[in-house]
Amino acid sequence: MEHKPTPKAVALIPILVFLILYLGLGLIFEYALRIPMGFYNIPIVVAFLVAVLVACLQNRAVSFNDKLVLMAKGVGDPNIMTMILIFMAAGIFVGVTGRSSAEAAAYFLLNIAPAKLAVAVLFVVACFISMAMGTSVGTITLIAPIAVAVAADSGFSLPLCVASVVGGAMFGDNLSFISDTTIAACSTQGCEMKDKFRANFKIALPAALAALVIILLISIGTDVNAVPNGDHNLVLLIPYVLVLIGGIVGLNVFVVLLIGIVSGALITLLTGQVTAIELLGNMGSGVSGMFETVMVTILVSALCGLIRAYGGFESLLQFIRRCFKGNRGGQLGVGLLVGVMDIATANNTVAIVMAGPIAKEISEEYGIEPKRAASLLDTFSCIFQGIIPYGAQMLVAISACTTLGYTISAFEIIPMLFYPFLLAVSSILFILFTKKSK
Repeated sequence: MEHKPTPKAVALIPILVFLILYLGLGLIFEYALRIPMGFYNIPIVVAFLVAVLVACLQNRAVSFNDKLVLMAKGVGDPNIMTMILIFMAAGIFVGVTGRSSAEAAAYFLLNIAPAKLAVAVLFVVACFISMAMGTSVGTITLIAPIAVAVAADSGFSLPLCVASVVGGAMFGDNLSFISDTTIAACSTQGCEMKDKFRANFKIALPAALAALVIILLISIGTDVNAVPNGDHNLVLLIPYVLVLIGGIVGLNVFVVLLIGIVSGALITLLTGQVTAIELLGNMGSGVSGMFETVMVTILVSALCGLIRAYGGFESLLQFIRRCFKGNRGGQLGVGLLVGVMDIATANNTVAIVMAGPIAKEISEEYGIEPKRAASLLDTFSCIFQGIIPYGAQMLVAISACTTLGYTISAFEIIPMLFYPFLLAVSSILFILFTKKSK
């Protein structure tokens, strides 16, 4: 039987150091110095390296060589290696498919739907594209400019159009089989993606439908004009559809991504979207875009190896035992844990990677199924990430508006973020009123 370390709150100091560095400097950059995308000017890898250094300086009873062994064990977990490989494959897929596919889906639906449904179309398209691409930020980058055009031409309010895109992007990010949040949640909890999807779908779909109803009710009461038109080639959607179908039927995620990459490469080449040389460059750019996420995963895994050995996880578990009782209490504890991490890091993937090992121990102690734990990690991280005014999703949406000559603040968008708020309600109701996870 594995020996459990003595609970020691002091072992959590490295996490506190990271949060002070990242959150503290981020707030200064963003709100005091008014640096655009201030949080994302801070090298998160460097912040984690400092945290690892602090952890190495702690606990002099353990030699430095033994600390290296503890870090290696944390990084050497098979789930971590799986996570890293999936991150890279997902990056290649996004690089291959590019922006044309997302724009094709948006303009196709806008062209065939009545103008009154334009905002609802933006929400649905953002849901689909984010679910297929596995990235909320990428989806917002592609669809937010179209939302600005819709607002300018139709008469719908700009905050409503932009918020609908952000909400839809968070829906897809939460459910996508190739989202880095899904990969991180499933890998840290040791569950299949299809099982996590089924557990997640029961929470996310009611919230999405309720959000869509609210958007439709607002749309019906709005006087609208025409909506913008654009070119669309539906053949470009085939890789996304294949990835969605493969994930839903339960194919291995590597097989799903390989199908998406091969079909995307063939279609973009045959339709003349790119040359062979450009395609290779896009693949390289896609996987390069995942390097920071991979490095953060490695450093967090090493850090968690030390914190666990020092008794930091046991200290957190003691606190959760005092505050939350029973199976449902444990589920709320997992949700709030990742939510706090997300508020502090403004990055839902990092929040899941940090909270995942602790959530795993909470789940084992409170009898929470791995698929439900993974679902809670992903869902609650997306709730907070979709709402915080300094998250990448919000900042990218505002930046898209600014680039096109429109001024808007996060606090104009937040009241219109129906989906994240409804997802929070749906999640709590799911925990309180569904059959206990065993």
